[in-house]
Amino acid sequence: MATKRIVLHFPRRLISQPIVCTLVKRFGLDFNILKASVTPREEGLMVLELSGQKQSLDGGLAFLAEAGVRVQPLSHDVERDAARCTHCGACTSVCPAGALAVDRETMMVIFDNEKCIACELCIKACPTRAMGLHF
Repeated sequence: MATKRIVLHFPRRLISQPIVCTLVKRFGLDFNILKASVTPREEGLMVLELSGQKQSLDGGLAFLAEAGVRVQPLSHDVERDAARCTHCGACTSVCPAGALAVDRETMMVIFDNEKCIACELCIKACPTRAMGLHF
């Protein structure tokens, strides 16, 4: 079983289409809508957690791309405010993916959003609220 948290950006022409229904029926995927915002006749944004067999998940993501839905990993919306970060390292101890680490030479916290799984544990652990989720 594979799980991905993604952000879907729908163009105006797809807002009324049963995109999520197709993911369930055709690919057998489970979904959890984390956030949704649709502006009628303009655009749509949906944050989903998709789960299923890896092959089905890959097929569902390919379907979205073919349909014209822009898919972005949710981890790209996890951000660190460098001005607020004191490099205390509290976030590094709770990050299960290793996206946050302390550079031993500079003792600065390094954030690799490509490794981030958007679990949000760093947001809760950060005493200065330098970590945030923006979508």
